[in-house]
Amino acid sequence: MATRLSIFPLPGAILFPGLHLPLHVFEPRYRAMVSDALARDRRIAMIQPHTAEPDAPLYAVGCVGKIDEVEAMGDGRFNIVLQGESRFRVMRELDVDTPFRQVEAELIEDDEFAALSSVERAGFEQEARRFADLQGYSVDWDSVSSLDDRSLIDGVSQIAPFDSAAKQALLESPTLGARCELLIQLMQFFGRSDPDEERVTLQ
Repeated sequence: MATRLSIFPLPGAILFPGLHLPLHVFEPRYRAMVSDALARDRRIAMIQPHTAEPDAPLYAVGCVGKIDEVEAMGDGRFNIVLQGESRFRVMRELDVDTPFRQVEAELIEDDEFAALSSVERAGFEQEARRFADLQGYSVDWDSVSSLDDRSLIDGVSQIAPFDSAAKQALLESPTLGARCELLIQLMQFFGRSDPDEERVTLQ
Protein backbone atom coordinates (compact mmCIF):
# COMPACT_ATOMS: atom_id res chain seq x y z
CA MET A 1 0.00 0.00 0.00
CA ALA A 2 1.33 3.42 -0.94
CA THR A 3 2.09 5.94 1.79
CA ARG A 4 3.10 9.61 1.77
CA LEU A 5 6.46 10.40 3.36
CA SER A 6 8.37 13.59 4.13
CA ILE A 7 11.97 12.91 3.18
CA PHE A 8 15.33 14.04 4.51
CA PRO A 9 17.77 13.46 1.61
CA LEU A 10 21.20 13.31 3.19
CA PRO A 11 24.29 11.83 1.46
CA GLY A 12 26.07 9.22 3.54
CA ALA A 13 23.29 8.97 6.17
CA ILE A 14 21.87 5.45 6.32
CA LEU A 15 19.24 4.23 8.78
CA PHE A 16 18.11 0.64 9.31
CA PRO A 17 14.95 -0.61 11.05
CA GLY A 18 15.51 -1.00 14.78
CA LEU A 19 18.60 1.21 14.87
CA HIS A 20 19.10 4.84 15.88
CA LEU A 21 20.48 7.82 13.97
CA PRO A 22 21.33 11.13 15.70
CA LEU A 23 20.87 14.24 13.54
CA HIS A 24 21.57 17.94 13.95
CA VAL A 25 18.91 19.80 11.93
CA PHE A 26 19.79 23.38 11.01
CA GLU A 27 18.56 24.11 7.46
CA PRO A 28 15.23 26.02 7.47
CA ARG A 29 13.37 23.54 5.27
CA TYR A 30 14.37 20.58 7.44
CA ARG A 31 13.58 22.50 10.61
CA ALA A 32 10.11 22.95 9.09
CA MET A 33 9.99 19.24 8.35
CA VAL A 34 10.83 18.32 11.94
CA SER A 35 8.20 20.74 13.26
CA ASP A 36 5.65 19.22 10.88
CA ALA A 37 6.57 15.67 11.92
CA LEU A 38 6.31 16.53 15.63
CA ALA A 39 2.82 17.93 15.03
CA ARG A 40 1.72 14.76 13.20
CA ASP A 41 3.20 11.28 13.63
CA ARG A 42 6.88 12.07 14.45
CA ARG A 43 8.01 10.21 11.31
CA ILE A 44 10.72 11.31 8.87
CA ALA A 45 12.01 9.27 5.94
CA MET A 46 15.78 9.13 5.47
CA ILE A 47 17.04 8.59 1.93
CA GLN A 48 20.25 9.29 0.03
CA PRO A 49 20.33 11.60 -2.99
CA HIS A 50 22.68 10.77 -5.86
CA THR A 51 24.50 14.09 -5.38
CA ALA A 52 24.61 16.85 -2.78
CA GLU A 53 22.58 19.26 -4.95
CA PRO A 54 19.36 20.51 -3.26
CA ASP A 55 16.93 18.75 -5.64
CA ALA A 56 19.14 15.86 -6.73
CA PRO A 57 17.54 12.59 -7.87
CA LEU A 58 16.96 10.09 -5.08
CA TYR A 59 18.08 6.52 -4.64
CA ALA A 60 15.26 3.99 -4.80
CA VAL A 61 15.28 2.77 -1.17
CA GLY A 62 15.35 4.56 2.19
CA CYS A 63 14.18 4.00 5.75
CA VAL A 64 11.37 5.59 7.75
CA GLY A 65 12.40 6.77 11.19
CA LYS A 66 10.36 7.92 14.17
CA ILE A 67 11.66 10.83 16.25
CA ASP A 68 12.60 9.10 19.50
CA GLU A 69 14.39 12.03 21.16
CA VAL A 70 14.24 15.74 20.38
CA GLU A 71 16.02 18.84 21.67
CA ALA A 72 14.59 22.13 20.37
CA MET A 73 17.19 24.87 20.48
CA GLY A 74 16.48 28.56 20.96
CA ASP A 75 17.50 29.55 17.43
CA GLY A 76 15.15 27.06 15.74
CA ARG A 77 17.60 24.22 15.27
CA PHE A 78 16.92 20.68 16.48
CA ASN A 79 18.95 17.80 17.78
CA ILE A 80 16.95 14.64 17.17
CA VAL A 81 17.41 10.88 17.32
CA LEU A 82 15.51 8.79 14.80
CA GLN A 83 14.62 5.17 15.46
CA GLY A 84 14.37 3.17 12.25
CA GLU A 85 11.00 1.56 11.61
CA SER A 86 10.75 0.27 8.04
CA ARG A 87 12.57 0.39 4.75
CA PHE A 88 10.65 1.88 1.86
CA ARG A 89 10.84 2.04 -1.93
CA VAL A 90 10.11 5.33 -3.70
CA MET A 91 7.27 5.13 -6.21
CA ARG A 92 7.25 8.79 -7.26
CA GLU A 93 8.11 12.22 -5.93
CA LEU A 94 5.12 14.45 -5.18
CA ASP A 95 4.55 18.03 -6.28
CA VAL A 96 4.08 19.81 -2.94
CA ASP A 97 3.94 23.32 -1.50
CA THR A 98 6.00 22.46 1.58
CA PRO A 99 9.66 23.57 1.67
CA PHE A 100 10.70 19.95 2.19
CA ARG A 101 10.32 17.18 -0.39
CA GLN A 102 7.71 14.43 -0.17
CA VAL A 103 7.32 11.10 -1.94
CA GLU A 104 4.75 8.41 -2.45
CA ALA A 105 6.38 5.21 -1.30
CA GLU A 106 5.82 1.52 -0.70
CA LEU A 107 6.89 0.13 2.68
CA ILE A 108 9.12 -2.96 2.50
CA GLU A 109 8.17 -5.80 4.83
CA ASP A 110 11.34 -7.38 6.21
CA ASP A 111 11.36 -10.77 7.89
CA GLU A 112 11.83 -9.84 11.56
CA PHE A 113 12.66 -13.47 12.40
CA ALA A 114 15.42 -13.82 9.79
CA ALA A 115 18.65 -15.37 11.08
CA LEU A 116 22.03 -16.40 9.74
CA SER A 117 23.32 -19.94 9.67
CA SER A 118 26.17 -20.75 12.07
CA VAL A 119 28.55 -20.85 9.10
CA GLU A 120 27.41 -17.40 7.89
CA ARG A 121 27.73 -15.91 11.36
CA ALA A 122 31.20 -17.39 11.92
CA GLY A 123 32.38 -16.23 8.48
CA PHE A 124 31.15 -12.72 9.15
CA GLU A 125 32.77 -12.44 12.58
CA GLN A 126 36.07 -13.74 11.20
CA GLU A 127 36.09 -11.14 8.41
CA ALA A 128 34.97 -8.39 10.80
CA ARG A 129 37.88 -9.13 13.13
CA ARG A 130 40.33 -9.01 10.22
CA PHE A 131 38.87 -5.74 8.94
CA ALA A 132 38.91 -4.16 12.41
CA ASP A 133 42.55 -5.13 12.90
CA LEU A 134 43.51 -3.67 9.51
CA GLN A 135 41.70 -0.41 10.28
CA GLY A 136 43.09 -0.17 13.81
CA TYR A 137 39.66 -0.32 15.50
CA SER A 138 39.27 -1.36 19.12
CA VAL A 139 36.25 -3.66 19.40
CA ASP A 140 34.60 -5.36 22.38
CA TRP A 141 34.19 -8.74 20.71
CA ASP A 142 32.38 -10.26 23.69
CA SER A 143 29.62 -7.67 23.24
CA VAL A 144 29.60 -8.29 19.48
CA SER A 145 29.16 -12.03 20.01
CA SER A 146 26.14 -11.41 22.25
CA LEU A 147 24.23 -9.46 19.54
CA ASP A 148 21.47 -11.14 17.57
CA ASP A 149 22.13 -11.56 13.85
CA ARG A 150 20.00 -8.65 12.64
CA SER A 151 21.37 -6.16 15.18
CA LEU A 152 24.91 -7.19 14.26
CA ILE A 153 24.61 -7.11 10.46
CA ASP A 154 22.42 -4.01 10.24
CA GLY A 155 24.42 -2.23 12.92
CA VAL A 156 27.72 -2.76 11.12
CA SER A 157 26.08 -1.84 7.80
CA GLN A 158 24.95 1.48 9.25
CA ILE A 159 28.24 2.55 10.85
CA ALA A 160 30.84 0.96 8.56
CA PRO A 161 33.30 3.43 6.96
CA PHE A 162 32.18 2.72 3.40
CA ASP A 163 31.20 5.20 0.71
CA SER A 164 27.61 6.21 -0.03
CA ALA A 165 27.16 3.76 -2.91
CA ALA A 166 28.32 0.82 -0.81
CA LYS A 167 26.06 1.72 2.11
CA GLN A 168 23.14 2.16 -0.25
CA ALA A 169 23.76 -1.31 -1.69
CA LEU A 170 23.62 -2.71 1.85
CA LEU A 171 20.33 -0.95 2.53
CA GLU A 172 18.87 -2.32 -0.69
CA SER A 173 19.95 -5.92 -0.01
CA PRO A 174 16.72 -7.95 -0.02
CA THR A 175 17.51 -10.33 2.86
CA LEU A 176 19.66 -10.50 5.97
CA GLY A 177 21.76 -13.26 4.40
CA ALA A 178 22.35 -11.23 1.25
CA ARG A 179 23.35 -8.21 3.35
CA CYS A 180 25.78 -10.33 5.36
CA GLU A 181 27.39 -11.68 2.18
CA LEU A 182 27.70 -8.20 0.68
CA LEU A 183 29.11 -6.81 3.92
CA ILE A 184 31.85 -9.45 3.89
CA GLN A 185 32.69 -8.58 0.28
CA LEU A 186 32.83 -4.86 1.13
CA MET A 187 35.09 -5.43 4.12
CA GLN A 188 37.42 -7.44 1.89
CA PHE A 189 37.32 -4.73 -0.80
CA PHE A 190 37.84 -1.73 1.48
CA GLY A 191 40.27 -3.67 3.66
CA ARG A 192 42.68 -3.99 0.74
CA SER A 193 43.33 -0.23 0.62
CA ASP A 194 46.55 1.19 2.00
CA PRO A 195 45.66 3.84 4.66
CA ASP A 196 48.46 6.04 3.25
CA GLU A 197 46.96 5.93 -0.23
CA GLU A 198 43.88 7.68 -1.58
CA ARG A 199 40.68 6.21 -0.12
CA VAL A 200 39.21 3.30 -2.05
CA THR A 201 35.70 3.94 -3.34
CA LEU A 202 33.02 2.04 -5.24
CA GLN A 203 31.62 5.26 -6.74
